[in-house]
Amino acid sequence: MAEESNAHKEYVPPPVYDLNAKWDACLDLTLRRGVYYSFVGAFGGLLLFRSPAARWAAIAFGAGAGLGSAYSECSYKFAKDGGLPVPHVSNASKVSTEQE
Repeated sequence: MAEESNAHKEYVPPPVYDLNAKWDACLDLTLRRGVYYSFVGAFGGLLLFRSPAARWAAIAFGAGAGLGSAYSECSYKFAKDGGLPVPHVSNASKVSTEQE
């Protein structure tokens, strides 16, 4: 009986390789930031602008800023090392600026 219950267990990948969890987290982050930043844009538009077109532009700017920040954070989550790429510096010999 114990062997049968062990055989039916699914393989759960480690969190580093679990793409479903990453996609869920990115979708959640994108929706939350898009909505929250839109509210910030709406509030700022109500305080700063009188015309409806300017208020809608503030809402659109807030939504774009929220979606952009969510996109950048999700790209870090899907990167291999989870962080910014480190530039490669070669060990080339230095060029002498002195005249010989």
